[in-house]
Amino acid sequence: MKKISLLSCFFLISFFSFAQNQDSIWFVNNYTKVEEYIPMRDGVRLFTAVYIPKDTTSQHPFLMTRTPYSCRPYGANNYTPMWNSYKMKLARSGYIFVFQDVRGRYMSEGVFEDVRPFNKDKKGKETDEASDTYDAIDWLIHNTKNNNGKVAVTGTSYPGFYSTEAALSGHPALVAVSPQAPVTDWFMGDDFHHKGAFFIMDAFSFYPFFGTPHPKPSTTYTRGFSFKSDDNYNAYLKTGALKNFAKLMGDSIPFWKDLYDHPNYDAWWQARNARTGLYNVKPAMLWVGGLFDAEDCFGAWNCFKATESQSPETNNKIVMGPWYHGQWSREGSFMGNVRFGQNTSEFFQDSIEIPFFNHYLLNNPDPGLDKANIFFSGENQWHRFDQWPPKNVSEENLYLMDNAKLSLGKAPTGKNSYDQYVSDPAHPVPYTAGIHFRRTREYMTDDQRFASRRTDVLSYETDTLPKDITLAGPVIADLLASISTTDADFVVKLIDVFPDDFDYPADWKGNGENYPMGGYEMLVRAEIMRGKFRNSFEKPEPFVPGKISEVKWELPDVAHTFKKGHRIMIQIQSSWFPLADSNPQKFEDIYQANDSDFQKSTIRIYHDAAHPSRIILPVLQ
Repeated sequence: MKKISLLSCFFLISFFSFAQNQDSIWFVNNYTKVEEYIPMRDGVRLFTAVYIPKDTTSQHPFLMTRTPYSCRPYGANNYTPMWNSYKMKLARSGYIFVFQDVRGRYMSEGVFEDVRPFNKDKKGKETDEASDTYDAIDWLIHNTKNNNGKVAVTGTSYPGFYSTEAALSGHPALVAVSPQAPVTDWFMGDDFHHKGAFFIMDAFSFYPFFGTPHPKPSTTYTRGFSFKSDDNYNAYLKTGALKNFAKLMGDSIPFWKDLYDHPNYDAWWQARNARTGLYNVKPAMLWVGGLFDAEDCFGAWNCFKATESQSPETNNKIVMGPWYHGQWSREGSFMGNVRFGQNTSEFFQDSIEIPFFNHYLLNNPDPGLDKANIFFSGENQWHRFDQWPPKNVSEENLYLMDNAKLSLGKAPTGKNSYDQYVSDPAHPVPYTAGIHFRRTREYMTDDQRFASRRTDVLSYETDTLPKDITLAGPVIADLLASISTTDADFVVKLIDVFPDDFDYPADWKGNGENYPMGGYEMLVRAEIMRGKFRNSFEKPEPFVPGKISEVKWELPDVAHTFKKGHRIMIQIQSSWFPLADSNPQKFEDIYQANDSDFQKSTIRIYHDAAHPSRIILPVLQ
């Protein structure tokens, strides 16, 4: 049997290699690549690669991506490997593919500005990303032969931000936009901050190469800073205060200094919230995101909701699958150790995204997508809704109780009841188990048993569930807490505890690691809250040591079913390292804190009649 299996694998690999080679030959033979410098209204020229079908018997639509990550490979005879992507299906339908280096990046002229604010009152030659998109589309429509006058824009992550801004351009040829995991608000929930806590590991690994200024067009960027360590927990802990990271970064990266200069959610940050421009949006919108996206779990949910409320006439839809960052373009049968029993990415590609573009760009039949097309982990099924959160969702309180218990709907009745732990910045709670350097994407569904064993993590559980409980929408953490210092962070984790005898069906595709799933504590959702922002992100406030305060914040939306026989767990801790920077637990500007400022704090979480800490769950009826 083993020989047959190996032989089958050999033929399968050979088949796909042959098919891929055939696709590459077809693409090169049927497309012409043209490189252009497209002028913007202020005279700056943006480098653009255009892949045009050689077929002149019909008219073709544009699919455009604007990126700060380079539209390489450069050179008219060097083709992007479209044949490695499912978008080959669009190529065979005759799309014109456009890739553009945004202003000030790689081969484009001008000055780059991170998450450049939208200017709804532009005058004359004033520009923003929306106007740059407008000018690029206008040039393409008038200078590309055999186009059908229809354009779509898409992109993932930072290109997702540029897709959002494209939707605000107002160009009449732009009929469809799909921002995917779009950068949206770098203070509240994407990439570099969550609820004001600085995501130091992602930021410091990204900006040494990305943030280096390039005054002239270039095909390459610097490689960045490298720690002499394979252990990120140890390396970041030894580096210490944020001041020390600033010294390592140096003075050449403007945005790093901006991060330090704007510790609160001030006007500078508010202008860089992409949701502020989502009014009167004309194109059809398809927001795409991953339930388990470590980089941009916030953007798709919240841009969709902003468009719903601020631009109600927009044809506005959202897709959320059980994916890490960009996984919808790759294998989608599992995420880390968790399996889904189907290739969710393939379903998205063939049944949602491609039909969406083909309808608006080629006049193919309407695919009939619902407002919200959401995959529910746990149950492992796609569901369709005419709004999100769904109409039949009720908020139900999950109360913290004595003896590490959770109660759904029944509030505590005792007096002066609390649990406590000591948060020590010298020994922070790691965000995941194991030794590694790069931030893992799998931590979003990782087993939390490692954290349950720490004395500075509180764990509360329900009894074994007598029936399924499905959550659909944002989760609210509402803690009543006191601390012995003037500041602290709070992390709440929502966890699905699997039965001790649990295992997946043998034919469900996984990551091949055979991880023991009996008793698995699957992270469903977690979020951090920097305590000093509990009342205002604009005006932080110190805690009064020993005084009970409410700390309430929203976790990103959940679409998950806790199956009968499972248990719900809540974990509470005050560090999540080195995912988030260490809080010195002293009320101050943390970006200017010294190593000597860091101190222990005793954290008390109350659960009595007068102070009922709870987690508010969006339960689907």
